[in-house]
Amino acid sequence: MNSKTGFNRLGRRAAQRRALIKNLVTSLFRYERIITTKAKALEVRRTAEKMVTRARVDSVHNRRIIARVITKDDVLKKLFTEIAPRFKDRPGGYTRVLKLGLRDGDASQMALLEFVDRKLKEESTEKSAAKKEKKAQVSKK
Repeated sequence: MNSKTGFNRLGRRAAQRRALIKNLVTSLFRYERIITTKAKALEVRRTAEKMVTRARVDSVHNRRIIARVITKDDVLKKLFTEIAPRFKDRPGGYTRVLKLGLRDGDASQMALLEFVDRKLKEESTEKSAAKKEKKAQVSKK
């Protein structure tokens, strides 16, 4: 019986697990949404939410602590300048996990891990406004 295990080992040794989480967190901050297995998404979510909370206060100390995990300079800069300021007033819960169904190859439960307020909402409203203008122009002719 595996009672009260603090985290999911994901079937990997410690070094492999750390590398996996580093890479997935970096990808999440770079693309703002990733598709992975449900177990990995839940583990990455723990790390990512703690990092966003720390990044809300931009200091040298916080940058160095987060730089232990995120080694890409452009992603680190994006976290502190774009992602963290969006969540300044939010007390937690920066990500969501959406179940996608089973993977064809091995029937693993797949999930979409993304930030709660993505920037695509603004872009989609701009596109829909452009479409409405186009329809209005066509109907006038």
